[in-house]
Amino acid sequence: DYWLHENPDGPSQLDWPTRLRIAFGAGSGLAYMHQICEPHIVHRDIKTSNILLDENFEAHVADFGLSRLILPYRTHVTTDLVGTLGYIPPEYGQSWVATLRGDVYSFGVVMLELLTGKRPVEICKTKTSRELIVWVQQMKKEGRHEEIFDPVLRGKGYEEEMLRVLEAACKCINQNPLERPTINEVVDQLHNWKSSLQTPSSDSEHDLPSEKT
Repeated sequence: DYWLHENPDGPSQLDWPTRLRIAFGAGSGLAYMHQICEPHIVHRDIKTSNILLDENFEAHVADFGLSRLILPYRTHVTTDLVGTLGYIPPEYGQSWVATLRGDVYSFGVVMLELLTGKRPVEICKTKTSRELIVWVQQMKKEGRHEEIFDPVLRGKGYEEEMLRVLEAACKCINQNPLERPTINEVVDQLHNWKSSLQTPSSDSEHDLPSEKT
């Protein structure tokens, strides 16, 4: 959150390979909570400010204050409606049930933030661009995919990879939780894209961030 939205020089230091690595690291942490931990853990408040970065920009999921334990082979747990505006999955407003797929929705919003550099909700914007998810869906509908991406990421030769991540993020924010992927499926995709990331074809210079923040 700090690097994307508060540090004036932050976005320029977060090139696409770094943002993809952050998404993979945060997703891997969430996958560990969902699949490896027993009982499994529903975080319930996945957002950029709960993803901490070390000096190498490796991501770590933090703040388990709202998390709930869920027994293996269960898919949900009854709970209060909590979370952060812009990240709360729509089904949470219709029931008192927290699910693993709800965390996937929130993670999809995080991926959209990494792609766009925008906050999930910006009150000062016009109604059509106030909510990140609504704005992204409208831009996609109009075929303006490249305008979705953070201006500092454009023209660097990573457009194809960013489009793939955009599609993955949009699957995560599907209104129907049953149609969302599992976090493991998302992480597998991110891992493949991260591993196969090639040097961009653009001739422009592309510097990685310093290891020291």
